[in-house]
Amino acid sequence: MSKYWSEVVRTIEPYVPGEQPQVDGLIKLNTNESPYPPSPEVNRVLSQEVVDRLRFYPDPNATELRQSIARYYDLDAGYVFAGNSSDEVLAQTFMAFFQQEQPLLFPDITYGFYPVYCQLFGIESKKIPLTEDFTLGLEQYRQANGGIIFPNPNAPTGQLTPLEAIEALLVDNTESVVVVDEAYIDFGGASAVSLLERFENLLVVQTFSKSRALAGMRVGFALGNPALIEGLERVKNSFNSYPLDAIAQLAAQAAMEDRDYFDQCCRKVIATRVTTIDALVQLGFDVLPSQANFVMAKPPAHITAKHMAEKLRERKIIVRYFAKPRISDYLRISIGTDEQMQQLLVCVREILELTGVAE
Repeated sequence: MSKYWSEVVRTIEPYVPGEQPQVDGLIKLNTNESPYPPSPEVNRVLSQEVVDRLRFYPDPNATELRQSIARYYDLDAGYVFAGNSSDEVLAQTFMAFFQQEQPLLFPDITYGFYPVYCQLFGIESKKIPLTEDFTLGLEQYRQANGGIIFPNPNAPTGQLTPLEAIEALLVDNTESVVVVDEAYIDFGGASAVSLLERFENLLVVQTFSKSRALAGMRVGFALGNPALIEGLERVKNSFNSYPLDAIAQLAAQAAMEDRDYFDQCCRKVIATRVTTIDALVQLGFDVLPSQANFVMAKPPAHITAKHMAEKLRERKIIVRYFAKPRISDYLRISIGTDEQMQQLLVCVREILELTGVAE
């Protein structure tokens, strides 16, 4: 700790990202990345001509990318904001809309950046407990608030909140911004984008890191009423007018426009998720229903989640373990390729046999 730190730096508890170990032969199932490469169209746009133009500043408004996103969702481009990762878009969202007199509401088990942003920006918050079966229970959010945010599907549980429940919340909650964080929506859920034209206080945030396999590019976006988008633009232009570099804009646009490849990869992940859940259940795991590109799985009673994670690591497979209340008995396992998941299952069975709990 330095004497030069400001008070917020002294007291904040930073978000801890999933580790990125550099180990040969590692099966990495801990950070929900795509198991498949980006669209081949991404390779096509990364030409020498593009490299030569890197001496120029990029389009500060990411105009062509925003237009591409707008076409995909059948929206006007004024409904689209593009930023440097959905994390940064979320940070700008917190600053633009959630510094209010009433507390921000979000789930007690959810994406770990939400409480960090509240600390960073001095936002009062209130955590709403997930129900006993780990669903959101949006009826609990019908109380005084300065904003509402939740992922759908939720992270790290992977459970989907029906669009009808989100619509009902928006009907009742008209005086504050409701943010639906849809990092994983492409793996089986219905997007809240369909509600945007009816609810001017709804903001939907998405990312290119998961379903479009561009985690290394750091591209995210928000969809909402143009008045909300203008608020985000005001924050962006007060901090960094050029958040998205030129290569990221081109790569994201290429990925967005290759719909066939996108659909193909999503279908493959969904199919692998289904077979993985079935196999884990047969091995005695309790697996939460998931509509994401990961599953939340509780090992059989004779072995703890922490011990299972440690034994998998010894076999060069890493999964995510959260030493947190209510979920410390579970592992979050990203969906990899069929071959990777088969190797995971082979190792899980071996570990269970060694601990004497396999059938």
